[in-house]
Amino acid sequence: MNVTPAATAVRRPGPLRHRNFRLLVTGASTSALGNAITPVALAFAVLDLGGSASDLGMVVAAFALAEVVTTLFGGVLGDRTSRRMMMSGSAAGSALVQAVVAGTLVADVATIPLLTVLGVVTGCLSALSQPSASAMTRMTVPADVLSRAIAMRSLLQTTASMVGFAVGGVLVAGIGPGWAIAVDAATFVVAAVCFAALRVEQAPATTGGTILAELREGFAEVRTRRWLWICILMALVYHLMFGGAQGVVGPIVVGEGIGRDAWGFALGAMMVGFVVGGLLCLRWHPRRGLFWGSVFLCLTPLFPLAMVSDRLSVILLGAFLHGFGLQVYDVQWNASIQEQVPDAKLSRVYSVDVAGSFVARPVGLALTGPLAEAVGFDRWLFLVAGVMLLAEIAPLLVRDVRRLERVATG
Repeated sequence: MNVTPAATAVRRPGPLRHRNFRLLVTGASTSALGNAITPVALAFAVLDLGGSASDLGMVVAAFALAEVVTTLFGGVLGDRTSRRMMMSGSAAGSALVQAVVAGTLVADVATIPLLTVLGVVTGCLSALSQPSASAMTRMTVPADVLSRAIAMRSLLQTTASMVGFAVGGVLVAGIGPGWAIAVDAATFVVAAVCFAALRVEQAPATTGGTILAELREGFAEVRTRRWLWICILMALVYHLMFGGAQGVVGPIVVGEGIGRDAWGFALGAMMVGFVVGGLLCLRWHPRRGLFWGSVFLCLTPLFPLAMVSDRLSVILLGAFLHGFGLQVYDVQWNASIQEQVPDAKLSRVYSVDVAGSFVARPVGLALTGPLAEAVGFDRWLFLVAGVMLLAEIAPLLVRDVRRLERVATG
């Protein structure tokens, strides 16, 4: 493996020396902590209300669908308006919505349709800020430490998520889903304050054209780069299959088969894999980062395979390897985008990435319940793992993915 000189430049002042970056990662990591608790809490809230696997799939699908539909507009707004305000406003709105969700559960007045509607609102708010949040890293650090900043931000967020997933299972088992989601609402308040305090300069990147015209520019930027759209298509298949395995089948097979806290620990183990992968990426900067990231991504099918086991140790190992491989890929993917795409189109490219990657996730979430019940949960998980592996091997056959080289040296 060829390594850039950055791999040895460990004494260079790090990204945490920059105030804006500290605020960014503090807000993002705090929010990630709460957001890791909510999926665990929401899954068991639906089950406690008498919901089936199909009901659970519809609730999480509503959130995912709203996120996909809205994210393209979030990308345009992130390029033509203040990314800082997009992020802080979204966090404040999400705090309010999650507080309402928590209140309805604690007061025992929640219903599955109500949770679905609130999930749609939360998904829209999240999608409006996500492209801006992804593009913000480059605005908070000098170019010579961008690579390390991307890896460090990802590491800190996934560390927070690791804690959140593990704590989520314990909170749900101990005090109930409502109070667990209330913690998420509080973390959004902290994130909103941190994002509002950012002091970054962003020149208007668009010329006042229509939203549809600017969306077309974002799609055109993606089409000109084969490695971009090939990997987005791969991610579409990944989320189509794994979204339902994690959001619907996992809580039932593991949570109801071994214990609710076991599912929380499984998600926590996945986050440990993310942390270890992030630590690796802090020191290791391969010249062909996207290629090596794609190689490590092929570890991810091991998690759905492990869910078939009735041994917690096997499930935790599969979850860890999934997180490790996905984290290495994610860091290299984000570094490639931020190094190769012009800043004026960065939010829109990220929005196309998110929309294209996640567009099939609501379909997978909605169909997983009835299909898995029809063929059997174990058979469905084997199918998920096989399709994921085939999709992840495909980009490795594309020359542009194998040959894309890193630009930044920090």
